[in-house]
Amino acid sequence: MTRRVLLASAVGAFIASTRKLFAHHSTAMYDMANPVTVKGAVKRFEWTNPHAFIFLEVKDEKRGSLEWEIELMSLNHLRSYGWMRTTVKPGDMIAATGGAAKSGAPSMISAVIELPDGRKIRS
Repeated sequence: MTRRVLLASAVGAFIASTRKLFAHHSTAMYDMANPVTVKGAVKRFEWTNPHAFIFLEVKDEKRGSLEWEIELMSLNHLRSYGWMRTTVKPGDMIAATGGAAKSGAPSMISAVIELPDGRKIRS
């Protein structure tokens, strides 16, 4: 009986610890089936783990200027795509294409960034 309780506890602890990992990597909060593109000026670029972020000032006809949070992949992925911490800088005009937040918040997970020189790079 004690072995079963210990085994059940170990399995439960394992499942509880991995659930957070799977949730972190989920794109369920984004509409990946209908990609959108937003264009604007980079306010700041955060080269951080576990994911990098670009904060983009986007002109919106209805609301004026709006700050979008653009989530990128991990730094390892970005480096393999050719990114560096200096790839974008404040003031750069870029376009981000990806899945927008289903909640309507001005955020997305980006699949492609169009750089100021017109090059497109995975993100």
